[in-house]
Amino acid sequence: MALPRKLKFMNMFNEGESYLGQVMEITLPKLTRKMEDYQGGGMNAPIKTDQGMEGLTLESTCGGIMTDTIKQFGITKHDGIKLRFAGSYQRDDGSNTSAVEIFVRGRHSTIDMGSAKQGEGSDFKLTSELSYYKLIVDGVTLIEIDIINMIEIVDGVDHLKDHRTALGI
Repeated sequence: MALPRKLKFMNMFNEGESYLGQVMEITLPKLTRKMEDYQGGGMNAPIKTDQGMEGLTLESTCGGIMTDTIKQFGITKHDGIKLRFAGSYQRDDGSNTSAVEIFVRGRHSTIDMGSAKQGEGSDFKLTSELSYYKLIVDGVTLIEIDIINMIEIVDGVDHLKDHRTALGI
């Protein structure tokens, strides 16, 4: 019997700079398909048709003010900021650790410096809208999404390759 892999340790990097000891929580991007009802003639019920993906967002919370992040606010390039999540997951049945990395590129849409009260810690929250996402588990790339370049690779299969070919790109 196996136990679930639980996150034991994590870190976040912003443009290669380690936030070890500063990052408190990360809400990793949710991968969501945009589905639409379709019910044609003779169909007893609608089915969901796949209309691509929903937008990708990463949220993070750090302790205290993060000046490097503030300096990035207002970057106009859709992939102007590179962030990396590194997590070490382990089962409590003695299994080896699993390395999980998520590389993203995007730009910040929200910087929330929270409340300020003397003698108390403050949370620094950041929301980043993404145009690139890559998930690697134990050195194996499971998902790579490059929205601008119309790339969606899942387990080695590029689901948009034929569409790019049909469009001549």
